[in-house]
Amino acid sequence: MGEFVFKGLLQEKGWIENAVVKTNDFGVITSIKSDPERKDGCDYAIPGFQNAHSHAFQYAMAGLAELHSTSKTKNDFWSWRKIMYDLALNITPDQMEDIATMLYKEMLRHGYTHVAEFHYLHHDLSGEKYNNCSEMGERIIAAAKRAGIKLTLVPIFYQNGGFGRKAENEQRRFISSSFNDYKNLVEASISSSKNYEHSSVAYGIHSMRAVSAENIIKLSEQKENGAPFHIHVSEQLKEIEDSVAFLGLRPVDWLSENIDLNPDYHLVHATHLTQNEIESIAKSQANVVLCPSTEGNLGDGIFPLNEFLRHGGKWSIGTDSHVGLNPFEELRILDYGQRLISHNRNTFGNNISGDNGNIAISSALVNGRKAMGIEQTHYFEVGKSFDALIISDQHPLIQTVSLKNLTNTLVYSSDNSIYKGTIVNGDWKIKDGQHADDNIHADFIQTLNALRVR
Repeated sequence: MGEFVFKGLLQEKGWIENAVVKTNDFGVITSIKSDPERKDGCDYAIPGFQNAHSHAFQYAMAGLAELHSTSKTKNDFWSWRKIMYDLALNITPDQMEDIATMLYKEMLRHGYTHVAEFHYLHHDLSGEKYNNCSEMGERIIAAAKRAGIKLTLVPIFYQNGGFGRKAENEQRRFISSSFNDYKNLVEASISSSKNYEHSSVAYGIHSMRAVSAENIIKLSEQKENGAPFHIHVSEQLKEIEDSVAFLGLRPVDWLSENIDLNPDYHLVHATHLTQNEIESIAKSQANVVLCPSTEGNLGDGIFPLNEFLRHGGKWSIGTDSHVGLNPFEELRILDYGQRLISHNRNTFGNNISGDNGNIAISSALVNGRKAMGIEQTHYFEVGKSFDALIISDQHPLIQTVSLKNLTNTLVYSSDNSIYKGTIVNGDWKIKDGQHADDNIHADFIQTLNALRVR
């Protein structure tokens, strides 16, 4: 049994003052109420964030792709990818576990309580299958369990090197050669997920260029109904040009015509869309997963959010390559990119409430949960686990703000210095910036020194 008392707790309709939350032994909420008689509450609680798109191993290369060539050769996603391949080809299972554990600890420190791991580093260093084909996925599950974050593992179907092209040697650790190979990988991943009660498994295709059209259709038809389906789409202009040349259609147009897009689908990046594609996604109620810090870092482009929202589009956030890990920063980058091209400061609040911060948190939360396979629209709810980011009431901006302006102060004028800690399943995983497992940091340093990439 647990009891938590806060000055304020954020619900979808606003802040509850003098909030008292009680949980059972499993961290499930048994009651939420406002008690004016309780004067012992401190700090503020908001729901833990969902990180809807993560490549854990890439955390080891954060900041390493900024030494650009002085030649006239363009530095873009495709040149960045060469550095990523160099890292991917050298990570052992033990190292994967250490990197993911450190990353997940840092996600917790920044307020994420659940992550969707878009996982495609499957095979050994030579490209051969491990005896347990989910060996690397099992290490990610072990990392999430050790750190204490909830996990949706998305084992990724990666078959080709491009539209109509065989896989490249640098992609040898990613490849499932056939539909049955991928099916076996999913089944093995489900078996591995039994090692951690707070993990689940979803479906994923790396991208339309990486899997045959036939198999994309086949997987969409055979996947379990209601299970999340993740796919990179329309991130790069070259990818769209190649799709038109090979399939005769732009990626989202092809998906709309060939599979039943619905709320189970999570289209990652979707940066470059036509008006028809915007409307198709919004009408289907499929979600887009936006990763603003990574998209900005790679120079992908700016997602047409204003037009997407005008048609009722749904979106969530992820940190992708992990050059940034603060969810509020992701929301700010997303918002400010739109302001710079629209010259309008009301990005999220059109035709709703005008409360940008609250609307942004709501979208990231509710649609992020869908990306994990969770249908839950209430922020905190009796019968659900208590997962929260706790905001210190000692920061001067927080001490002096009214509840009316508190949410926007968090989204637009904060960094992680205001965080008191993160609670998952009723337990403090991070408190005053510290995780209970002191060895996570040391193991990560040892692995990074062994890899010699930094």
